[in-house]
Amino acid sequence: MKLNVRVIPNAKQDKLVQEKDRLKVYLSAKPVEGEANRALIECLSQYFKVKKNRVKIIRGEKSRNKIVEVA
Repeated sequence: MKLNVRVIPNAKQDKLVQEKDRLKVYLSAKPVEGEANRALIECLSQYFKVKKNRVKIIRGEKSRNKIVEVA
């Protein structure tokens, strides 16, 4: 399943908000050296109850708008 994700790094707390056409993910991690991307994968794996290696960022690794695949 492919998801359109909007990431908000450096937030006060981690949370997921389902919007009309995308998933908005607030992360407390900073967008430095892939820290926010690792936190995103961790957060989505817990949300969908899959292992972390089943979540992959397909597009937008350095952007706030990402396409993520959950297998």
